[in-house]
Amino acid sequence: MIMNIGEAAKASGVSAKMIRYYESIRLIPTAGRTGSGYRVYSPTEVQMLRFIRRSRDLGFSVEKIEELLALWRDRTRQSADVKRLATDQIDGLERKVREMQAMIDTLRHLADACCGDHRPDCPILADLGHGVEHGSDCTTQQSGKAVPVQHFHSR
Repeated sequence: MIMNIGEAAKASGVSAKMIRYYESIRLIPTAGRTGSGYRVYSPTEVQMLRFIRRSRDLGFSVEKIEELLALWRDRTRQSADVKRLATDQIDGLERKVREMQAMIDTLRHLADACCGDHRPDCPILADLGHGVEHGSDCTTQQSGKAVPVQHFHSR
C-alpha cells in the first residue's frame, strides 16, 4: 500500500517535516512522486522510518542511525557490530546520566546554600558568575542547630 507523506508520518510516528529532513540528508532514499508531484512511500520506507524513530527514541545520533541502517540492510552483518553500537550508546547514556547527576548535586548544594530571603546575597548567582561561592552569612539548619554555610566549589 503506497502512502502520501501525511499517512507515512502517521504510520511511522515521524513528522512530515522530519521525513523531508531525513530525505534531504539522504538518511532515507528520495521518495517516489505521483504525477502531480506528491511524495509517496512504500511499506518498506515506512518500516525504515519506524526504525529511525525507534533509534532516535533510544538516543542514537543521525550518524549512528546511518550505521545501524547499513547493518540492518546487510544480511551478511555480524551481530557483534550491532552490539558494539548498542554498548557504545549505553556508555554514552550512562556518562550523560552521571553528568546530569553532578549538575543536580551542584544545583541542590547551591539552592541549599541560598537563604532565599530579602537579602541580595545569593550563592547561586555568585557561583554562576565566578564558579565559587563568595561567602554568605546565611545559616542553614543541620541537626537542629544553625550552622554557617560552607564555602564550596561547584565541581
